Amino acid sequence: MTAAPKGLAYHRVLLKLSGEALMGEDAYGINRDVLLRIAQELKAVADTGVQCAVVIGGGNIFRGIAPGAQGMDRSTADHMGMLATVMNALALQDALERQGIAVRVQSALRIDQVVEPYVRRRALRHLERGRIVIFAAGTGNPFFSTDTAAALRAMEIGADIVLKATKVDGVYDKDPKKHADAKRYDSVSYAEVLEKRLAVMDMASIALCRDQGMPVRVFSINAPGSLLGILSGANVGTVVKAGD
Repeated sequence: MTAAPKGLAYHRVLLKLSGEALMGEDAYGINRDVLLRIAQELKAVADTGVQCAVVIGGGNIFRGIAPGAQGMDRSTADHMGMLATVMNALALQDALERQGIAVRVQSALRIDQVVEPYVRRRALRHLERGRIVIFAAGTGNPFFSTDTAAALRAMEIGADIVLKATKVDGVYDKDPKKHADAKRYDSVSYAEVLEKRLAVMDMASIALCRDQGMPVRVFSINAPGSLLGILSGANVGTVVKAGD
């Protein structure tokens, strides 16, 4: 395994970014201010020398068309959602390039005139050359979430950790928006997440991370500097790993 840059905890990370994170306080779509802030956070990561890949969701776009998808064939609806992730990936690519960062988008669906197809070895070369790689279109298969895609891609590229960006500052035993006494975990095991069905990632992705020993850190994307803090080894958010 290649060593992390001096003073940092990781050599290569995969950031799972939900489509909803791009909305800000909007009902749906992409909030330009939020997109710029996320791009600046990722630029700070790239500037450290840490290799970074991103898996992005599409809920912010698909939410706007979801009423029309009611009663639709599940495979068709899922493919629509995959295309929404490609739109988000292109928006994030543009924002990063405006920050002077080299970026490549790779899609699990073949859209060669717009983005590269997902090729593992090509993705690794991009990362080794200091480019951020954005993985779009999930796994390319219906019935699988972008959480599962994040776990899968992290293992394929040999990431040290999955960083799950959310709107809350970690994993709680119950919804902190509804319960004032909700307790945040600093650390929780895969088994406990599965047993208690804690809101981290979907169960399939957690089981995959457990089987491969891939740690997951859940943190708030709205907290400035949180990504750099994690790279520096700070105990930000909640880490999901094997039990003691």
